[in-house]
Amino acid sequence: MARNPPSLTRLRRRRRVRSLAALLLLIGLALAAWVWLPTPAVTVPLVHVIDGDSLTVQRDGASLTIRLTGIDAVEYRQDCARSDASRWPCGRDARTMLEKIAGRGPLHCEVAAKDRYDRTLAACRTLPFPDGLDLGAEMVRQGGAVATDDSYMVEEAEAQTKRRGIWQGDFIQPADWRAAHERPATALAPPDG
Repeated sequence: MARNPPSLTRLRRRRRVRSLAALLLLIGLALAAWVWLPTPAVTVPLVHVIDGDSLTVQRDGASLTIRLTGIDAVEYRQDCARSDASRWPCGRDARTMLEKIAGRGPLHCEVAAKDRYDRTLAACRTLPFPDGLDLGAEMVRQGGAVATDDSYMVEEAEAQTKRRGIWQGDFIQPADWRAAHERPATALAPPDG
């Protein structure tokens, strides 16, 4: 029986090793995507509105805290000034605003990621999907929150122009308010908002 020349044997071995390496790489990428990428969209019943940009929903028999993406609502304990300089509890009003927008649920949420406090970041809409209200867009449009990226800049401009909610007078940006009113830190406790 004739043996293959050494160069042909080496060539076949290299091809097998390369094929195996490519297969292992693909398996690794698929596994990483499966583990790290969040569920793209879920329809969940609303349980509780925490504040103007956070809520609790029920998913797979457990409570899940969702932080709405693209917005930062005034904090629950925050107050704002009206044009006549009188103060009003804008944070409590922002929570009430989100309760009215979300209604009793259920909500359709498109999961984006998890934050460092293990809250689920998502964009949520009322049903029927896709014609329901975008909770983040409505919070910004009604003046209960500011836009944190380009997603809701048109709604923020409309709220400012029409002097809705927080735009009717002076207010401290929610992130600045949190920094000034920071509570003693616990291990992984999320900030107010």
